[in-house]
Amino acid sequence: MGALAVSGTAQIKQLFEEQHKYLDFFFANLDYAQIQAFTDLCLAAEGVIFFSGVGKSGYIAQKISQTLVSTGTKSVFLNPTDALHGDIGMVGSKDLVVLLSKSGATEELLRLVPCLRARGAFVVGISSLLNSQLSRVCDMHVHLPLERELCPFDLAPVTSTAIQMLFGDTVAIALMQAKNLTREEYALNHPAGRIGKRLIFRVRDVMKKGDELPLCKENDLIMEQLLELSAKGCGCLLVVDDNRQLLGTFTDGDLRRALKSKREEVFKLTVGEMCNRSPRKTTANAMAVDAMQIMEGPPSPVTFLPVVDETGIVIGIVKLHDLVSAGL
Repeated sequence: MGALAVSGTAQIKQLFEEQHKYLDFFFANLDYAQIQAFTDLCLAAEGVIFFSGVGKSGYIAQKISQTLVSTGTKSVFLNPTDALHGDIGMVGSKDLVVLLSKSGATEELLRLVPCLRARGAFVVGISSLLNSQLSRVCDMHVHLPLERELCPFDLAPVTSTAIQMLFGDTVAIALMQAKNLTREEYALNHPAGRIGKRLIFRVRDVMKKGDELPLCKENDLIMEQLLELSAKGCGCLLVVDDNRQLLGTFTDGDLRRALKSKREEVFKLTVGEMCNRSPRKTTANAMAVDAMQIMEGPPSPVTFLPVVDETGIVIGIVKLHDLVSAGL
């Protein structure tokens, strides 16, 4: 049996152009005053905004709810079947419940409306029919104009779900802007993501300290510190005085240059004679991403930074490898 295939890129292009046309119909016929009223309602909600739907609309309802949560609005997905069997107990008089349905005739949602009203919740229906059953029984209705589905039979919900997603996610961003959500607040909602880590992680969260520090004194012979240089795995030595005040750094690169230029004389050299007396450094409270930028900055990249307190005393070291491993 031969493999099945679409007829070519022309057919694919035509489908995308048709979907584009149907989306243009949605934007051209959208009642923005209605969307504004819904957005204001969500902004003023004192409780939780529940989203519910069945089938494909249910998946979209879940996604919209998750977007709201991540952008600073309290929201929960309410499974309509489970709601009719006990989960409606989560809904209170200060809550807003948004019901998504392409046709506005979804039986499970229609059965849910009087139960929600009995609990004092405000109910909003979202459908693509102006005079749907859902629009007649809810406290508010939002119409999402739909010319037709991209499906050749006008049955598979592929355009209707796209406009539901556009509607929900755009409202979520409108609420995010209205609440003046900061980058830091957004990051707190995404602590495991790259954005969150870059805005939350500080140097103290990733630095090495205590016995992990490769410390030495400026009068120590270079050859006597080779074990310390390699054992701590930092690629450097932090040169300090008796009070652990940072005096400089000595790297494995400095060692190679010393061996090349001094040859056998290197056995007599002290760390202080070959160390960098003006190293880049950071503090424990600095943002980890800022420390990374210092490492990657001019005159040439480095792979570590000494961490000092306000008096210049060494309290740690942060490595580029550790920052990358942390997801920054």
